[in-house]
Amino acid sequence: MSSLVNEAKSVRLRRTQSVNRAEDISHEERKERARQPDKPIHQPNDSLLSSSSGYENYRGFLNLCIVLLVLSNGRVALENIIKYGILVDPVQWFTMFLGEPRYVPTLYLLLIYNVFVLVAYEVEVALFKNIVSEKTAMLIKVANLTAILIYPAGYVTIASVSPIIASIVLSTYITLFMKLISYGQVNSWCRLDRSGHKSSSKRRRSVSANVSHTANGVSESALVVYPNNINLRDLYYFLFAPTLCYELNFPRSGRIRKRFLLARILEMLFLMQLILGLIQQWVVPTIRNSMTPFRDLDYSRIVERLLKLAVPNHFIWLIFFYWYFHSCMNIVEIGRASCRERV
Repeated sequence: MSSLVNEAKSVRLRRTQSVNRAEDISHEERKERARQPDKPIHQPNDSLLSSSSGYENYRGFLNLCIVLLVLSNGRVALENIIKYGILVDPVQWFTMFLGEPRYVPTLYLLLIYNVFVLVAYEVEVALFKNIVSEKTAMLIKVANLTAILIYPAGYVTIASVSPIIASIVLSTYITLFMKLISYGQVNSWCRLDRSGHKSSSKRRRSVSANVSHTANGVSESALVVYPNNINLRDLYYFLFAPTLCYELNFPRSGRIRKRFLLARILEMLFLMQLILGLIQQWVVPTIRNSMTPFRDLDYSRIVERLLKLAVPNHFIWLIFFYWYFHSCMNIVEIGRASCRERV
């Protein structure tokens, strides 16, 4: 009896390994099944939706979601047209923007925009000619950049202009603020490099694939060096380019792709009208109908109104994203800018 107990203790007990995948059938069993006369065709596989199946092509589900999205939002759009009729009026936007005198003063801000540009340009010219010192130029730059931020915001606040027009103008000035910082900093690096002092904060230079190229049969020179870049044409090209980082030599394509440019212009005009039409047809009536629930603090109706407004809001933002970052930004095809990735 004691010998049996000792043998039992000497035996190492192991737990059988659990099998959770159909592919874990032994290789020998598969070979044995393959020899059967019934010519088996079934293979051990997990179901497609199992995480262990390795199946990753869910394009069909995506197509189904798109179909459901189109059907549900199509019904809402049709309901809107049946309830309110056609409210789209392209002429109304031009009348609102240009027809009322209170919108005209905002256009003056776009003209004053050039004053700040000329100040930044004259400072760089004075620095190159050693007319002013670096410290004096820095004070002028700081004053100019501060005015770019303060003057338009103060003018818009005092004049009580349209929020839409004010947003466009202020966005333009904020972009100018960041561009002029980059313009002054890069020229400062160039002056240090020209005087023999290396800057430790210098940005790594981007290099175009082709140093020189031929445009419309005319061979163009290779690289612009400081101070040949200090001219208004170069500065306004940078302000027009869809980037915040100034360089002496932007990558340029060999020609203007006219069909591509025409397609972007037509896209820009069509999508802009589509955005304005969605606002007139879908957003404005929904907001008008939301005034009563907000006034009565009817929270269930408020949530219902917000959810109803979320649908056109998402459509407008998606269309605006494509319109601005693809259609509008690619208008720089006029200037043969070939770098469209970095901004």
